[in-house]
Amino acid sequence: MKIAVGLEYDGAEFSGWQSQPSARTVQDSLQAALSKVADHAVTVSCAGRTDSGVHAFGQVAHFDTKAERSSRSWVLGTNVNLPPAITVTWARPVAESFHARFGAISRRYRYIILNRWARPAVLRTKVTWQRQPLDEHRMQQAATHLLGEHDFTSFRALACQAKNPVRRVHELSVSREADFVYIDMHANAFLYHMVRNIAGVLMTIGAGEQSLRWTADLLQLRDRARGGITAPPDGLYLVHIAYPPQFGLPGETALPRYG
Repeated sequence: MKIAVGLEYDGAEFSGWQSQPSARTVQDSLQAALSKVADHAVTVSCAGRTDSGVHAFGQVAHFDTKAERSSRSWVLGTNVNLPPAITVTWARPVAESFHARFGAISRRYRYIILNRWARPAVLRTKVTWQRQPLDEHRMQQAATHLLGEHDFTSFRALACQAKNPVRRVHELSVSREADFVYIDMHANAFLYHMVRNIAGVLMTIGAGEQSLRWTADLLQLRDRARGGITAPPDGLYLVHIAYPPQFGLPGETALPRYG
């Protein structure tokens, strides 16, 4: 039997998603909890391997099991055995053809910036702090150049192992509510650090340090060394993974918002 689960987690508590021999990770914690409920060793595969400090409201993972449990039992039993910084929000049996990563048809992220002169305290691990005033209208104008299908070489990490740098961005919007600036990105897939690199470029433009054409210029250059800073992980949230409707998985959750 194959089971898919949805989960949320506070990335500040972990060294990323992927299992590591000498670090606390989301994958290791989830596998240990599921194994107790299944009463056998469980290995999970996720939709998107988030970095250390990156949060999730809509992560999806799957695993194979011999155990027969109700969806409610998978959720409640797993959560009892998870650290407080991770919660399984739903569980569903899925077809054998389902794969959390390779079956996804799109992914959605939100990046949150606290834009004020005083640093955050309560939200210090939940947002990225930018003391320089940001013009969200400039950021939105610059973002339009990244919509559609492009080679995003300038916006991926040098360590990215993806064979093809072309991705299709369905939505890229910038909005403000009080001191909080929200960058929402929706694409068929993302390259390693692509979201954080786009956020870094847009913040630089929003601060008036680069022109509105810089995003378009970087696409043409196809050179990561010219692509500006990588924004910190603290403000990044994986908010939704979309799958074909025949799998019957839950829809989007409410987006994280602090303004």
